[in-house]
Order: sequence, then structure tokens, then C-alpha cells
Amino acid sequence: MSTYDPNEAPDPQEWLALDEQLRIDLAREFHRAAGIELPNVTAHAAFHAIVENQLAMQHPPVVRSMEHLRKEGLSRHDSLHAIGSVLARHLHDLIISASLEAPSTAQARYDAAVERLSAAGWRAQVEE
Repeated sequence: MSTYDPNEAPDPQEWLALDEQLRIDLAREFHRAAGIELPNVTAHAAFHAIVENQLAMQHPPVVRSMEHLRKEGLSRHDSLHAIGSVLARHLHDLIISASLEAPSTAQARYDAAVERLSAAGWRAQVEE
């Protein structure tokens, strides 16, 4: 795999066979080549890679959310951003709370938040 396009699902086996840094580099290169300016393109690309990893590994809540968001009219790229925004909030909350909750509880919270995503909610968040 030499290029990445977030509007086309990569082959899961091919994607997962790549080194993690290469996955991030491919996502970063897509945004650079498309002229999309971001405050931190590397962090943005890392979230792309993480969500693509979850999709390639068939993580059920993420797969269902992607399907749902697409049916509601979001592009695949915007759907990745919506799911990535939930992931970013989840990681932020884990870091600042210094919670001692069980990993399975934290995972369940993330999964539930991903499943609650809607295209309307994402659009409202982006417009703020």
C-alpha cells in the first residue's frame, strides 16, 4: 500500500500488515497532498490510523457506527473524524481523570459513546 484515501476503505489485511508509523505517514501525506491545513497534522493522522485499525480489526461498535454515520449521509472521511473525535475525548478523559477504573469499563464507555454518534450531532459539533 503506497497511498491512503480516507474516502476508500483500505484492504484490512494490507492495512494491518503495515508498520504503525507508515499508517500514520500515509494519512499525513493524504492531508498534505489534499492541501488540508490542520493545527497538528501528525496527531490528526494518528487518529485516522487508530480508527482505521479498529475498522480493519472489525471492532463491532466502530464498524456499526461507521455504517450508521454513512447511512445518515456523512462521507467516510467525515465518519472517521466523528469516530476519532469520540476517541480523542475518551483518551483526554482517561488522562486527566487518573481513574482507577478497570480497562473493560473504560472500553465499554468508549464503545457506548461511539455507538451514540449521529451525523446530526457531528455536524452540530463541527459548526460550533
